[in-house]
Amino acid sequence: MTVRTQVGTNVDYEKPGKQQGHLRVPFSHNEAGWANLLIPITVVKGGRGPTLLASGGTHGDEFEGPVALMKLARALKPEEVQGRVILIPALNLPAVRAGKRLSPIDGVNLNRAFPGEYNDSVTGLIAHYLANILFPLADIVMDIHSGGRSMLFLPSATLHRVPDDAQFAKMLAAAKIWGTRYVFIYADIAGEGLLPVQAERMGKIVVTTEMGGGGECNPQVLKITERGVRNVMIQQGLIKGEMDLPVEPPQTIAATDPGDYVPAPADGLYESFYEVGEEVRAGAPLGQLHFPEQGSRPPEPVIAKSAGILICRRGPGEVAQGDCVATIARRVEV
Repeated sequence: MTVRTQVGTNVDYEKPGKQQGHLRVPFSHNEAGWANLLIPITVVKGGRGPTLLASGGTHGDEFEGPVALMKLARALKPEEVQGRVILIPALNLPAVRAGKRLSPIDGVNLNRAFPGEYNDSVTGLIAHYLANILFPLADIVMDIHSGGRSMLFLPSATLHRVPDDAQFAKMLAAAKIWGTRYVFIYADIAGEGLLPVQAERMGKIVVTTEMGGGGECNPQVLKITERGVRNVMIQQGLIKGEMDLPVEPPQTIAATDPGDYVPAPADGLYESFYEVGEEVRAGAPLGQLHFPEQGSRPPEPVIAKSAGILICRRGPGEVAQGDCVATIARRVEV
C-alpha cells in the first residue's frame, strides 16, 4: 500500500550508485507562498546487504552528528558499500541553521514529533516521512545526539531497554562496538514522540548516542563519533574493514528511575561539584544553586537521590526551576 506524504524527494532509493539530493518539505511563509524546505540527503547503494538510515541534527544545537555524517556523505563510494546507506546529516535543518534545539519555523521539537501526520507542521511532516517512508526501508536506524547547548555528556552509545529480547540484543551489540567507554540505557522523562522509540516499535536495530555537548564540536568527541559510525557499518556488513575498538570493553550503565534525573529546585546559577565520569554518592550534594538577586541568601545544595556515575551535567550556569542539572547512572549487568 502506498503511503501518502507531502514530502517529496529527487533521489531514487532503489537506484544503484551514489545520489545527493534533497527532501522537499512544503513550507509556505510570508515571503514565499510556494516554498519548500530542502533538506540534503545522500543515498549510496552498492551490492546486496542491509540498509542503514543515519541522521544527525534532530536537535539543531547538537553538531557532532551533522559534521560526522556530512564528511561520510562526501567520502563514501558505492563500490565500498554492500547494501544501502541513507544519510541525512541535518534532519531538522531549520534548527541546525539557527543552532537551536527546536525548529524556529514552528517551535516543535523533532524528537517529540513522531510519528507525525499527513497534515502537520513542517517538523511533523519530516517525522511523518521518516516514520512512513524511510523507516520501513531501513534495517538499522542511527540517530546521533549530544548534550546540545544545555548539557555536557560523557560520550556514550545509548539505547532503551526494549521489550523484545532479540531486538535488544542486536541493539546492545551495535552500541558496544561504537567505541565509547560506556553504553548508557536511558529512560524518557520529558515527553513522548521520540524518533528512536518510533523506530524501535517498528522492530529496527536502533543506535543512538550522546556525544559530548555544550554547543561544541569537540575534535576528540568528533573522532569518537566518526569511529562509531564506521564500526557499526563494518559490524552490520555494509562496508569492509577492521573495527577500531578501545582496549577496554565498554561498561553498561543505566538511568531508568526518575530520581536519576536531577532537576534544579529553583531559578539560579548552578555550580556543579563533579565533572562527568565521576562517582557520586546518594545523599551527597551534586552542586549548589546561587541566587544573584539575593546576595545575602546562602546557596541551596542540590542532593543526589541515587549513587553512581555522573553521566551528564548542566552546561550553562544559569538554570530555571525544573531544568535537569545532572543525571546519575548505575552499572548494570545485561
